[in-house]
Amino acid sequence: MSLVSTRRLAVAAIVVIASSCGGTETADSRLLTEPTEPQAPTSSTTDVEPPTSTEASTTRPASSVATTATTTATTTSSTTTSAPSSTTTISPVADNGRVVPVTPTEPAAIALAVEEVTTALLDPDTPAEQLPDLGHREQLLVRSLARRPDIHDDVLGRLSQRTRAVLELHLSARASLGRLHSGWSPVEQIPAWEIIEPEPLDTLIGHYRAAEDATGIRWEILAGINLIETGMGRIDGLSSAGAQGPMQFLPTTWAEVSQGGDIDDPADAIPGAARYLVQRGGLDDIRRGLWGYNNSDHYVDAVLTYAELLEREPLAIRGFYNWEIYVGTVAGTLWLPVGFRAESPISAADWASTRPWAETLPRSG
Repeated sequence: MSLVSTRRLAVAAIVVIASSCGGTETADSRLLTEPTEPQAPTSSTTDVEPPTSTEASTTRPASSVATTATTTATTTSSTTTSAPSSTTTISPVADNGRVVPVTPTEPAAIALAVEEVTTALLDPDTPAEQLPDLGHREQLLVRSLARRPDIHDDVLGRLSQRTRAVLELHLSARASLGRLHSGWSPVEQIPAWEIIEPEPLDTLIGHYRAAEDATGIRWEILAGINLIETGMGRIDGLSSAGAQGPMQFLPTTWAEVSQGGDIDDPADAIPGAARYLVQRGGLDDIRRGLWGYNNSDHYVDAVLTYAELLEREPLAIRGFYNWEIYVGTVAGTLWLPVGFRAESPISAADWASTRPWAETLPRSG
């Protein structure tokens, strides 16, 4: 697999994190139509998985599969009668104990869920322990809705003005990522990745803001790149080939901007990305700087759209931060939760066969 393919796979995984047409939010190495070789970091993921009908997701042993239990009670007197059966749906659980969100399919229910999740994420009083599940729910709502443009107007028309503005930007970014990955073919193997917990959100924001203070590149731009490339650092590539670190630098490019820093350390990689954008003319024309990072107008559009959302709603970063990593494979779009580790590429079909919970979105529609 070429360096560009590896990078785009990661970007696709991330998009999944933020999936628009169905595929990035978030870090996935997949086989995509290869663009011009990027001169800078290569994308590997986070909520930015490309919108596709087959996307990757982590699976869990059969014991973790959602099950339906039907209990029939009987009462005996002179005759025996059966009470109405009650059905309880048990949510599937991933290998790391996280519950797989259930995403509604009807426009009214989708709108209700989007309003609830968005309101909670933008409320500074929402308890921190609720944010991981809220972020994952947001990601899957955006991903599933991006696949169904025929109901966009119906859903958007049911939302409050603030929530509608947020969702429109999400869908716009997803559409850009979908165009970026047009022509992509799902992969047969999951890359040699480890999915890790990113640095604490406050720490990451500190890195973004320090880089802005030092270079003039807006922190929201850096956050958007970090999201698309590796899901804000969730994807840790275990191969020394290709792009590396949370901002996905090729080693040769990193040597130009590293100032002696560690390519894998967000505290070094994030300001390194800012310096690279400056080097590429980003202070005068941010689109030109971003195009140097990834030679695609669609990539540039996606980063700028996420940055616009963060400018309007700074707390929206709490959703992005909690997007999960998905990868588009022949076995479906699979969720790779924190704790996933593959020392070398592994068969997506084999891995998913024992983890039915991994495919959290339908393959079509």
